Amino acid sequence: MTRILIAEDEPAIALGLEDDLKMEGYQVEVTANGADALRRAKENEFDLIVLDIMLPGKDGFEVCRDLRRSGSRTPVLMLTAKAQEAEKVMGLELGADDYVTKPFGVRELVARIRAAVRRVQAPAPPEDAPIEIGEIRLMPSRRSVTKRGQAIHLTRKEFDILHCLMSRAGRVITYARLLTAVWGADCREEVEYLRTFVRQLRKKIEDDPARPKYLLTDIYVGYRFADAQMLEEIPAAGENPFFGAEVEEQGASEGRVQ
Repeated sequence: MTRILIAEDEPAIALGLEDDLKMEGYQVEVTANGADALRRAKENEFDLIVLDIMLPGKDGFEVCRDLRRSGSRTPVLMLTAKAQEAEKVMGLELGADDYVTKPFGVRELVARIRAAVRRVQAPAPPEDAPIEIGEIRLMPSRRSVTKRGQAIHLTRKEFDILHCLMSRAGRVITYARLLTAVWGADCREEVEYLRTFVRQLRKKIEDDPARPKYLLTDIYVGYRFADAQMLEEIPAAGENPFFGAEVEEQGASEGRVQ
């Protein structure tokens, strides 16, 4: 049975999560203290930790950082405030696997939990193994990409971006981490440069680049490549919830430049 640790100091949220997740068949433990969450996580085997940021004892950032420093690979799903993009980025940079923004729906949270557990329990494929998601197939050893069997010509950097995202499908990769992986640490602040490459990449792999279903934006945070489950859940073209976020982010960015 999948074991989940919930670290949440708001009793109503903690109790609601505990009840809902138990109804889904998970074994759940709850704590309201960050230091206690860290102790339990080190002393017990959990399949996932749901970690609020604002905790007494140790905040969620400290707990996540200390877990990763200790070598723990247990997936961490952080609960963040609605408008605090900086919290999302910091949590991901410290080693969190994903985040859910308050207020959230139970179905969304359960879907994220399932995805995180599935990723960590899946056997790691060989580094040169082909990656196939939907109609996109990437072959690392040949540095080639096809869609519906037809070759797609990508520049070296476009391929590196796509490879980085597809090899971590379903997980959001922050702008800074993606820039560092492809261009190096000296370029981790060049977000507009990255957006230019992503726009070009979408023109090559998406049926409708304005409404992407593969290469998705987490507004002000980073990008993620949809995994198989996400592709099943994304609505029909024109209803993609990520579409509005992409337009909003680009518009806000253009406003700052002006």
